[in-house]
Amino acid sequence: MIRLIRIFLYIFLVLCISLKESFSNLQFSESMLANTLIRYGKDGYNRVLEWQTLTQETQQVSIEDKLYSVNHFFNKIRFVNDIDHWNVKDYWATPVEFLGTNAGDCEDFVIAKYFTLIHLGVSPDKLRLMYVTATRPKRQAHMVLAYYPSPGEVPFILDNIQKRILPATSRRDLIPIYSFNADGLWLAKEQGRGRKVQGKNNNSLWKDLNSRMLKGE
Repeated sequence: MIRLIRIFLYIFLVLCISLKESFSNLQFSESMLANTLIRYGKDGYNRVLEWQTLTQETQQVSIEDKLYSVNHFFNKIRFVNDIDHWNVKDYWATPVEFLGTNAGDCEDFVIAKYFTLIHLGVSPDKLRLMYVTATRPKRQAHMVLAYYPSPGEVPFILDNIQKRILPATSRRDLIPIYSFNADGLWLAKEQGRGRKVQGKNNNSLWKDLNSRMLKGE
C-alpha cells in the first residue's frame, strides 16, 4: 500500500508542465548527433542514427506498422534499474540517453516510444503513459505505453516485458493503477478504462527531461 501511495503521489506530480510543450523537442540536429558521438562513442552514435532512420522510413506507413516498428526497435535495449544505471532512485532518461547508454528502466522504454510515435504523427490524445502492477515474472511496479484507437476503446499495450503488442484485455498480468498524457491523469480500475481525476499540472521530472531534450542530450 505504501508503494501504491508513493506511485500515486509521484504521478500526481508528473504533469508539472503541459506535455504538449515537449512534442517539438525530438530533433535530429547536427549538433545533437555530434554531441551523441562525443558522449557515447561510435556504438551509441550508431544507435541514434538507426533511430533517425526508423523515423524517416516509418513516416508514411500505417499506424499498426508504426506501433510495431517503434515497439520492436526500443525493446532491443537492455533493462537496467535507475539505481544501477544512474546511481539515483528515479531518473527519466531522454531517448538519446537511453539509446546512447544502451540501457534503461521501464519509464525510459515508454518515454522513448511515446516521443517517437508523436514525432511520427500519432495523435497524443491516443497515447497514455500507464503505471501498472505487473504480476509476472514477479510482482513489481511497472510502466507501459497504451495506444487507444478511439476514445473508450480498449487500448493496445506497448511493453518491454511482453514483446507482443496486445489489447489490454489480453494482459491479465497487468493491474492498471494510473495513466496520464497531455490532458490529465486517470484512475484506472479495470483493463483499458479509467476515470479522469486530474487535469494538467506540473512536474520537475518532465521539466528536467524536456530541458535535456532541448539541449540535444
